[in-house]
Amino acid sequence: MKILVIGAGAWGTALAVNAASSLAGHQVTLWARNAARVTTLQAERANTRYLPGIVLPDSLAVQGGGEASLADAIRGQDLIIMATPVSAARGLLESLQNVTVPVAWLSKGLEAALAENSSSASFGLMVHEIRAQVAVNLRAGVLSGPSFALEVARGQPTALVAASEHAEVRDALVAAFHSATLRVYASDDVVGVEVGGAVKNVLAIAAGLCDGLQLGFNARAALITRGLAEMTRLGVALGARTETFTGLSGLGDLVLTATGDLSRNRKVGMLLAQGKTLAEAVESLGHVAEGVYCARTVVQRAASLGVDMPIAQSVVALLDGKLQPIEAVAILMEREPTAELG
Repeated sequence: MKILVIGAGAWGTALAVNAASSLAGHQVTLWARNAARVTTLQAERANTRYLPGIVLPDSLAVQGGGEASLADAIRGQDLIIMATPVSAARGLLESLQNVTVPVAWLSKGLEAALAENSSSASFGLMVHEIRAQVAVNLRAGVLSGPSFALEVARGQPTALVAASEHAEVRDALVAAFHSATLRVYASDDVVGVEVGGAVKNVLAIAAGLCDGLQLGFNARAALITRGLAEMTRLGVALGARTETFTGLSGLGDLVLTATGDLSRNRKVGMLLAQGKTLAEAVESLGHVAEGVYCARTVVQRAASLGVDMPIAQSVVALLDGKLQPIEAVAILMEREPTAELG
């Protein structure tokens, strides 16, 4: 199978390395827009900025440049992977709207609000909703689940979910990436998988806050459990199936991101608890922390549906500087008692 991975960040590079290293004999190309970065990747055979210590396999081709280069790279591929932040999804989907092979994105989050005078003005769109606006005929889906890029690049055991309304897309993703160390499970609940991927990043900031304040394992367990309830409420309101949130892309990804030392979103919460400003916390990461950028849209989307998300709301207030870390925790603990499933 010929696979094109667009985006040479940590996750795109990791998945490209994993696929190129498998025994399936795939022909994998990693494409980056920045020509200077492509030259560096080709020369060093490593992505030292995002995945230090990982060597790019000789079989992995690295290409890139402008739109003409992308158009050339797309030709003859069997599967195209979008490994870009959510903020770049709209433009990339527009570029891919006439592609006839399966396409899947790796990004987890929601798009920021568009300008009010835009013909597609909206707020808080997930990537499958963006696709419905700009690439309606594209056969596409999402590859998500509990996964740190570094571990995937190392070939450590990982399980993911390939979600799409198109069986052809699900089958292509399984054929491309399912291996002895990377297990890929199919789902047709795109909404549920995308909600899980977006909301868990916001909740991980809150978990990092708890850990940074040294509130203990009990507090972390309570936050993850109640966070899962928030995530499920929003997902069901958007049309997802409840059981999706007890699977890999819901509970699995939430636990990983809220507890793992490699989690960028958890790290943001920990740094805020230590007294860092949001700007200082984000700058120190060197990577994108999607929870910072989509927290507000998650809360806006929930409010428009009448869904209560107190943890996510507290995270937004914290990021906006309206609450100090200890105040955010106090507000959550002072909430009125209710039934557990409420």
